[in-house]
Amino acid sequence: MSGFTVISSGPLTTVQDLGRPGFAAIGVSGSGALDRRALRLGNRLVGNAEDAAGLEITVGGFSALFDTDVWIAVTGAWGAVSVAGHPIDPNHPVEVTAGSLLEIGQASAGVRYYLAVRGGIDATVVLGSRSRDVLAGIGPAPVADGDLVAFGRQQAAPVPGLDFAPWGPPSLGTVDVPLHVGPRESWFPPAAREALFSTTWTLSAASNRVGARLDGPPIERLDLGELPSEGMVAGAIQVAPSGQPTVLLADHPVTGGYPVIAVVASAALDVFAQVRPGQGLRFKHAR
Repeated sequence: MSGFTVISSGPLTTVQDLGRPGFAAIGVSGSGALDRRALRLGNRLVGNAEDAAGLEITVGGFSALFDTDVWIAVTGAWGAVSVAGHPIDPNHPVEVTAGSLLEIGQASAGVRYYLAVRGGIDATVVLGSRSRDVLAGIGPAPVADGDLVAFGRQQAAPVPGLDFAPWGPPSLGTVDVPLHVGPRESWFPPAAREALFSTTWTLSAASNRVGARLDGPPIERLDLGELPSEGMVAGAIQVAPSGQPTVLLADHPVTGGYPVIAVVASAALDVFAQVRPGQGLRFKHAR
């Protein structure tokens, strides 16, 4: 079995593909990579199908020893990445030889790296996906020190003949996020709805794959009670009685009782994979 041995797994490393949509009725969220664009890019760079499984590496501190030759690409966050002691560029296909050590340092921009290997990651399939759902606890267990991670057979095309993909690093400044009107907008006074868009929010350190908590002035609610539980989708912005908004992300609960003031446009959700704690966010009306 070809693969690599994990020397250091870092704070949180999970297997992720593009998720398992369609199971909300049985209480399972879509899950999948938080930065779908980065995973798709990594897979294209090594000739995989876009939905092949890779590793989502949070913050960095990851290292692994390869037991076979294989093409890899590291996308998403930017930081010091090396193979056999030689620095490699992000968004760049690299051929790793057997016996080489891959080291991924602490991210200097963004939060989550994606490691794509030719053939994908071979892991247990649950409800059609290899993704780990950290809230539901389904899918492959988080990667741990000493694990042998096996390669799959999901090549879709030859490794493309390009040096790199010309994408810059994730922004370290305030990012703009488009919103759609939420189903419970009427639970909030006009001034609160305006404040949602006029405030520069900051990402709380308490954020994770389940939800992005935002720090800023409390959002006023007309009713502090709870709704009967209703369906939730990724991108829904729930407002707790405290007034703190939370953007639900890939591993979100499929129901909730806090009113949803707005919903992040699906195409914009990837940005939450790379926003760092304390970094600013501004909301704008989606077109």
